[in-house]
Amino acid sequence: MAILVNQESRVLIQGITGREGMVRTLLMKDYGTLVVAGVTPGRGGQDVYGVPVFDSVEEAWEKAGPLDISVIFVPATLAKNAALEALDAGVKLLVIIPDRVPIFDVLEINHFARQRGASFVGPNTLGLVSPGKAVLGMIGGRAERAREWFRPGEVGVSSRSGGMTSSISYYLTEAGLGQSTIIHVGGDAVVGLSHPEVMELFEKDEQTKMAVMFGEIGTTQEERVADLIEDGKFTKPLVAYIGGKAAKSGTRFSHAGAIVEGTRGSYESKVKRLKEVGVQVVPTISDIPKKALEMLGKSKEKVK
Repeated sequence: MAILVNQESRVLIQGITGREGMVRTLLMKDYGTLVVAGVTPGRGGQDVYGVPVFDSVEEAWEKAGPLDISVIFVPATLAKNAALEALDAGVKLLVIIPDRVPIFDVLEINHFARQRGASFVGPNTLGLVSPGKAVLGMIGGRAERAREWFRPGEVGVSSRSGGMTSSISYYLTEAGLGQSTIIHVGGDAVVGLSHPEVMELFEKDEQTKMAVMFGEIGTTQEERVADLIEDGKFTKPLVAYIGGKAAKSGTRFSHAGAIVEGTRGSYESKVKRLKEVGVQVVPTISDIPKKALEMLGKSKEKVK
């Protein structure tokens, strides 16, 4: 099954004629993602790698057919308008790639998405991939690499770090463990689908047998995952790694979403809370595939 995207998902790309939009369109199409339309105001009638370009999302919907997902490659200052346009047209999932989207804009997008029964990943995200089915965004860089690094399987991956999203998935593949869906939830303080929401989706997914979570100091995402487990809303095995062990209170750790304030959101509070509910918190990244194999009752030799 996988979550959020599969080979039948009909994908729109907003900002398709920009440099990033064009490069990532090629990645997505080469991987097999069903990219059916693109939008850049004033560029209607063009095409990008065979994908027709329209002036608006409404026009794209009318001429290319229903759209399930929009991947947004526009400047941060235009992200809100692009997102609201897509939501207003009926798109139910957005992947908002740019960073530095103003927090108030993200809150507006979130409010409007909830009104429309929609959701979004990001902003400041590399996107997501359901191996063997579809890529949304820029994970993997090239289709050949994405096929090599990510393999279909039963481990769901949710990460707050773009680089570690790919790295952890690669290490799992090297250990013989494929992935159901890999998601970079985004590095900002306010994001759409955060760790807890992703875990709830993994809980409902038949393909996902266990999950791996890369967390960081700042925000309460990881503590809220622990709350889910305590409430019986996430019951599958979970391996977690928390970055930022050496950071002190008030430290900004790599990006805006990782700022420690007081005790909530600190390395210690996250690790303590996760361990309380039975999550396997590992001390190093290299321990993730080892622990995953152990929890699934497999050996590297058997899965290979």
